[in-house]
Amino acid sequence: MTRSAGIIGAGIAGLACAARLAAAGYAVRLFDKGRRPGGRMSSKPVSAAGHDFVFDYGAQYLTARDPAFRAQVAEWERAGIAARWPAAGKDAWVGLPTMASIVAHMAGLRDVRWSSHIRTIAQDRDGWRFTHDDGVEGPFDIAVLALPAEQTADLAATIDPALADLARAHPSAPCWTVMLGFDTPLAVADLPEVGGPIDIAARNPAKPGHDGGEAWTIHATADWSRQHLEHDREAVVAALSRVFADQTGPHPAPVHAAAHRWRYARSGKAGTGAYTRPEIGLAACGDWLITPRVESAWLSGRQAAERLIG
Repeated sequence: MTRSAGIIGAGIAGLACAARLAAAGYAVRLFDKGRRPGGRMSSKPVSAAGHDFVFDYGAQYLTARDPAFRAQVAEWERAGIAARWPAAGKDAWVGLPTMASIVAHMAGLRDVRWSSHIRTIAQDRDGWRFTHDDGVEGPFDIAVLALPAEQTADLAATIDPALADLARAHPSAPCWTVMLGFDTPLAVADLPEVGGPIDIAARNPAKPGHDGGEAWTIHATADWSRQHLEHDREAVVAALSRVFADQTGPHPAPVHAAAHRWRYARSGKAGTGAYTRPEIGLAACGDWLITPRVESAWLSGRQAAERLIG
């Protein structure tokens, strides 16, 4: 009889876990509260003042260092959804035509239920059941929490206090992101040297295979984001735009300016790889269990599946 797995979270970690479980013969279903693939690798098209922009407003690139992950990225390259970005480093890669394309490709191979916010999970004699706003899913032989630490702690509180405690001990850091679209190219390096409240600024169309106008993504540092977490978006746009101009030189006013608040942007780093309890069919995975990188999310998801398969 085919064993089943329910995975909460369809980001890189959850999808990597799903791929390995599916390869082992499991029937896998994923649930994600987002409306579309992307998560912290999200991208957004915007039209303003007669210009079309595309912003990678989550991760700007990923690195591939682990041999298994390098092999996976090479496979994505052959599929035409990833390319090297030497400007960001020898190990740096981007999705094609956007960062979200990698997640969309992985999700397209699986049974993913979008706009499904799992509120509670519980185990009975038949297996794990997930409750969301429209009903109950399951039973599943295996339950996997592929979520940021804060959301993992909330769901695990009543089923595995040890997991909840581990997650609470490794909280995420926030990040304010500003997206600026200009009607003319800026005389600025594609990845300019920045500092102060700015962690990174990147010209999106400079990435291989990217287009979409003079679109810039600016990530604030964790400390600045934490200090200004509850500020309104207009104030954040004004503050970071001013610093960006001060650090890179005068430039025309943008024709598009917006901000996005990532409450759970940069994960903690528990250093455990993955959390698994095969005896009850429960696991948790995510970059917070290793270190805050896309690569870590993939490795954690795969490790969780390997331990569950056992």
